[in-house]
Amino acid sequence: MPNRITKLFNIKYPLIQAGMVWASGWKLASAVSNAGGLGIIGAGSMYPEILKEHIQKCKSATSKPFAVNVPLLYPNVEQIMKIIVDEEVRIVFTSAGNPNVWTKHLQEKGIKVVHVVSSLKFALKSEEAGVDAVVAEGFEAGGHNGRDETTTFTLIPMVSEKLEIPLIAAGGIATGRGMLAAMVLGAEGVQIGSRFVASPEASSHPDFKEMVIKAQEGDTKLTLKELTPVRLLKNNFYNQIETLYQKKPSKGDLLELLGRGRAKKGMFEGDLEEGELEIGQISGIIHEIKPAAEIVREIIEEFKAAQKEAAAHSFE
Repeated sequence: MPNRITKLFNIKYPLIQAGMVWASGWKLASAVSNAGGLGIIGAGSMYPEILKEHIQKCKSATSKPFAVNVPLLYPNVEQIMKIIVDEEVRIVFTSAGNPNVWTKHLQEKGIKVVHVVSSLKFALKSEEAGVDAVVAEGFEAGGHNGRDETTTFTLIPMVSEKLEIPLIAAGGIATGRGMLAAMVLGAEGVQIGSRFVASPEASSHPDFKEMVIKAQEGDTKLTLKELTPVRLLKNNFYNQIETLYQKKPSKGDLLELLGRGRAKKGMFEGDLEEGELEIGQISGIIHEIKPAAEIVREIIEEFKAAQKEAAAHSFE
């Protein structure tokens, strides 16, 4: 299924595993890449030296292309970028910041750059910055998110209509049918996060994975918009946020409640009550922990079957 995304990354399938904090280490990234997709190491939860170790282990585990996701607002971004260049990573996904700052520098080093956005406005700004592709992520997505609450199926056609460079859809996609729907709307590939959390290779805590596969419709909520919007599974920490909102808190009050290390406490250390548990709405249809390669295979098989089914239902 070659297209501009598969050619850009030199991969078999236009399926990208999201670079999620506390879930996307070298084991998951290499497994997805070996299965024909594009695996991504999530640098957001890694000190520079830890990232370097993950890159080196990923290179040992796969001969296929893989990428690193870098949140641009992180304080040690210069060290991270130097490691990426020194280790000859060939694809970088940037997020949470201005793509103008690093895009040209990385491209001059022979690196493909993709920027993650949550609106048409920032998709066009990314294109102006010269990125090679854009990920447009609807507010169904897990983790940090857009403030405007634009859904994926609204966002993708709006961006596709205006964008000239390749478009990757993200947010609320975990199946082959979802992948096909996103591509019919104008995407040339999909980025999937939550489905890969529920895999043995994901570095997140087993208890968090179990909570993900037990999640049902309505068990996640976008919150903390005054800081950085984040979609969370409802737990005691989430309830504390809701209680605080009833008192019309200041930004400082919210920061004090959030503290430091909440995401690590929840997703990596397995504190399901006091931790921050980031996951997408699509968790409601994820019912089983499966190897990453099997997830890729099932998504692609369902994608192809859905294509045939759609063709059979066509009408004049």
